[in-house]
Amino acid sequence: MKRNREEIGRMRRAGRVVAEMHERTRQAARPGATTADLDRVAREVLERRNARSNFLNYHGFPAVICTSPNDMIVHGIPGSYVLKEGDIISIDCGAIIEGYHADAAFTMPIGDVGPEALKLIATTEASLRAGIATMVDGNRLSDIGHAVQTVAEAGGYSVVREYVGHAIGTAMHEEPQVPNYGPPGKGPKLRVGMVFAVEPMVNMGAPDTRVLDDNWSVVTADGSLSAHAEHTIAILDDGPEVLTVLD
Repeated sequence: MKRNREEIGRMRRAGRVVAEMHERTRQAARPGATTADLDRVAREVLERRNARSNFLNYHGFPAVICTSPNDMIVHGIPGSYVLKEGDIISIDCGAIIEGYHADAAFTMPIGDVGPEALKLIATTEASLRAGIATMVDGNRLSDIGHAVQTVAEAGGYSVVREYVGHAIGTAMHEEPQVPNYGPPGKGPKLRVGMVFAVEPMVNMGAPDTRVLDDNWSVVTADGSLSAHAEHTIAILDDGPEVLTVLD
């Protein structure tokens, strides 16, 4: 669905809240902190900005952010896990302003981590940038995922198939979905006013996944590290605008 200027403006405001959640949780994510501590920091941002959470109680999810360390790909529930030196952690945040949603994620190192983990994070971020660069009027939806996959696999990694990006607006997850893989030139044409959450999930090993007993947390089937990067992006006349950033 295409959004008008006013709707995109509301999503931009929601995106700024998400970006602040990123900034604050990034500052709080250090050895000795628990993932529940990060959730509390994110809740304080939402309260201060008079925003609502689109994660809390979504199909029963009990927190306002997802915290996914090491081999956990996505949907980790904040709790008693204590961050330690050498971990990496993906933090996924969302917010609603005046009925409009924004959604974004990042992966960061905790203290000193090895060069392989840093390369995985950097490649995942580069794959997201490559996908965003294709988001111009007239391109095809599959061009996004093809760009993501090309960068990720050139780095020697695999992209997750079961979990994908999505359109976003008055609901967090709208159609169409945005896979992080596939051939270019397929699917609907991208048009000015469309808004998508693009979110590469890149594994150091194979792309296979499994869900833990909490029915939320998704991990790599082979125990390899995984990184996640996401932004909410609007397609404008002059190209893509990332909405989930601070001014």
